Amino acid sequence: MADPQVAPYGAWRSPITSDLIVRGAVGLTMIRADGDDTYWIEVRPAEAGRSVIVRRDAADETRDLTPQPFNARTRVHEYGGGDYCVHDGHIYFVNFADQRLYHQAPAAAEPGSLTPGGGDLRYADMVVDARRARLVAVREDHSAAPEHEAVNTLVSLKLDGTEGGGRVLASGYDFYSSPRVSPDGRRLAWLCWNHPNMPWDGCELWVAEIEPDGALGQMTLVAGGADESIFQPEWSPDGVLYFVSDRSGWWNLYRAGRASDAVQETAAHVEPLCAMAAEFGQPQWGFGMSTYACAGATHVVCAYAERGRAHLALLDTTTRQLAPFDLPYTDITYVRATPTHALFRAGQPTAGAAVVRLELATGRAEVLKRASDLQIDPGYLSVPEPVEFPTEGGQTAHAFYYAPRNRDYVAPEGERPPLLVKSHGGPTAAATTTLNLGIQYWTSRGFAVLDVNYGGSAGYGRAYRQRLNGQWGVVDVDDCLNGARHLIAEGLADGARCVIDGGSAGGYTTLAALTFRDLFKAGASHYGVSDLGALVRDTHKFESRYLDRLVGPYPARADLYHARSPINFTAQLSCPVIFFQGLEDKVVPPNQAELMVAALRAKGLPVAYVPFAGEQHGFRRAENIKRALDGELYFYARVFGFPLADEIEPVPIENLPAT
Repeated sequence: MADPQVAPYGAWRSPITSDLIVRGAVGLTMIRADGDDTYWIEVRPAEAGRSVIVRRDAADETRDLTPQPFNARTRVHEYGGGDYCVHDGHIYFVNFADQRLYHQAPAAAEPGSLTPGGGDLRYADMVVDARRARLVAVREDHSAAPEHEAVNTLVSLKLDGTEGGGRVLASGYDFYSSPRVSPDGRRLAWLCWNHPNMPWDGCELWVAEIEPDGALGQMTLVAGGADESIFQPEWSPDGVLYFVSDRSGWWNLYRAGRASDAVQETAAHVEPLCAMAAEFGQPQWGFGMSTYACAGATHVVCAYAERGRAHLALLDTTTRQLAPFDLPYTDITYVRATPTHALFRAGQPTAGAAVVRLELATGRAEVLKRASDLQIDPGYLSVPEPVEFPTEGGQTAHAFYYAPRNRDYVAPEGERPPLLVKSHGGPTAAATTTLNLGIQYWTSRGFAVLDVNYGGSAGYGRAYRQRLNGQWGVVDVDDCLNGARHLIAEGLADGARCVIDGGSAGGYTTLAALTFRDLFKAGASHYGVSDLGALVRDTHKFESRYLDRLVGPYPARADLYHARSPINFTAQLSCPVIFFQGLEDKVVPPNQAELMVAALRAKGLPVAYVPFAGEQHGFRRAENIKRALDGELYFYARVFGFPLADEIEPVPIENLPAT
């Protein structure tokens, strides 16, 4: 190997190009088990972001099951999830274009529709009620919109398509999720909640007997409330109800009742199974999320997070002993199980996401599908280091630090690297350590990266999540700034070339940091919020009251919304910003970016705007993912004046001084 070349940070040539990142890479979600077969969804940028159901059968043959032009993706809550279910080889899925439910029989060439057209009814989180030959699902009815909110209910739908848009089983709450039929078909469990709560703030777990005519009989509240978050109810094979609750301050596993209990007795026998200062649950941003699964009547396979790192273990529910598996994975979700195997999506710092099958008896893991088959030389990969740093109020905040790394280059003596601070979306979400080539794109070119789990992030307990209550635009910004200051003080970053980016809620944190503070010298907003008041007025139902808790009730506290909206204080903004925006985004509409761009343009600040036709909230098309990565790098290179090692399609930048 030749000696490394000396070149400025940011100007290193890297094999981790945007073309490489989007070529052949897929998203992996929604793992399902059906007998000996394993199913999952692949989100394919090369197919315009189409979601395809894939099956790995008992003979270890893998096959696509969703024919063109079908796209297995629901729009309930806009974020979707729970896009399909499978039973005895029969697949039931939502098609994105028309939001109708379809049935795909094992030998059928084409799926057949189960629900009427028209586009007003959307479905998600389906489960088969085999005893009654029907589906139970969440339905979101938009027929009264835009004058009124969409109406969410639990409905049943006959498998022969004779029940039209569905028969309402439960209604009256603003939101429903996670309908689960007991193994004997006698009971239904589900979650529900009302505005202004999000499901991670507080929701309720209910159970009801299913009457002979299929209606729900006596309903019993098992757990939850306005200040207790319940996650993922599941029935064991012998009919015991399991769930995750954060009543202790941490999302831990519980079970309710015995198989012989009457419905009304279930709530009287709620007990914790494994009390730990660890998170066995996650924020329910999408349907169909799962962190545990029953592998028989007395064993549960469960994933949990401690200090930002995931672990997988087998819990004996009789002895309550937790036996962790020795695995390299640091991010685990979509957990499913059979009596002999666990199935899950996993990632680690040196390998991207994969569908993994684990033999419970031996702990032997086998990868069924990788998100990407790319093999990257470790000499170009930066391994994240967890860091803790002091922040406002005597608190400690968390982040993952990535040092610049490229085996072919070293920086000139005494130069410090530019720092990219990343602010994740949500804001109730979390940065993970799964190999992210979008981060390695930067570190292999000579940037340091700090991926911040600011106050409000998941994975560190309820109290840490609640740090953001009433303080969005303050706590998150403080933590991003203090993380950057920590690295600058340690000599790990150049304070004169410190930038910040983020998408969605992370885009808001980015814009707030650039507007209300003066540490960062440039930034990039990916479909970010600039006007909190407009967000409240324009956004979709699921998040329409989210800001009541994060900021304050609207319009009663319109003063706070005004004070924390970057669009109202562009006079305080004095650095360049680039914006990337999907033109079909219903979560953060395009006018959020366009108003900010117009203000920066009028002020004479360097600004760039890159809109993407056909994209919603987040970018799924390969060409747009590539354009956003390269465009941001090009923008910083022009702003800071460092040369680019690669040819990149220029981004038009307004108000940029001639050099």
